[in-house]
Amino acid sequence: MSNSADSPPGPVRPPVRRPVRLLTAAVFALAGLIFVTSFNTAKGTNIRTDASLLKLSDLIHERDRKNAELGDTTAAVRREIDVLVDRDDGATEAENARLRALETAAGTKKLTGRALTVTLDDAPPNATANPGYPEPQPNDLVIHQQDLQAVVNALWQGGAEGIRVMDQRLISTSAVRCVGNTLILQGRVYSPPYKITAVGDQDRLRKALTDSPAIQNYQLYVKAYGLGWKVDEHGEETLPGYTGTVDLHYADPVE
Repeated sequence: MSNSADSPPGPVRPPVRRPVRLLTAAVFALAGLIFVTSFNTAKGTNIRTDASLLKLSDLIHERDRKNAELGDTTAAVRREIDVLVDRDDGATEAENARLRALETAAGTKKLTGRALTVTLDDAPPNATANPGYPEPQPNDLVIHQQDLQAVVNALWQGGAEGIRVMDQRLISTSAVRCVGNTLILQGRVYSPPYKITAVGDQDRLRKALTDSPAIQNYQLYVKAYGLGWKVDEHGEETLPGYTGTVDLHYADPVE
């Protein structure tokens, strides 16, 4: 019997790469990819902070300021055009009268008369339910787009000759839209309280507000959670003429 040391060597098995080692390498590679992607996305900033939200808020306010400046510039140019047109337009008095009537109906001229103002506001920060009502959800305590639209629609229904929301005159293409708890109207951003002023017969306007089913529903939240609701009458109020663009972006006028 030969010694084992003199036995010819058996077949040598190649080293086995265990699956655990491969999985570990793959995890590290994936982690590296995530870190690189995160760095490129953040551009060297801390993406765990609210800095990006602050920058977005600053951008909104900056755009709002620029829109206000552009609106003032547009109004000034429109006034200059009106002066040049009135200087010598070659129109008859009847044609000028018809033009003035159309401008009034379109909302591009100032409007003065007896008026009514509706003020809507969020509930107080510490608002709780009044007796007999369920505890409020966050959405129950803020003004929504449909609340503003309900007031505007009711005032038109009540025969309003013109309406101003905050400091802007509404025209046929105006859209009252809310994003979060802010109002966006014709490129401008507003926060509550929201003021809506209408020129017209005050009794008819009040009745239209009272008869509106949407406003009746809103009044339930006023009673339950303290949402703001106030109606004031004015002996005389002047609404500004609309000075923005009148281009249609999503519809064409009917011939």
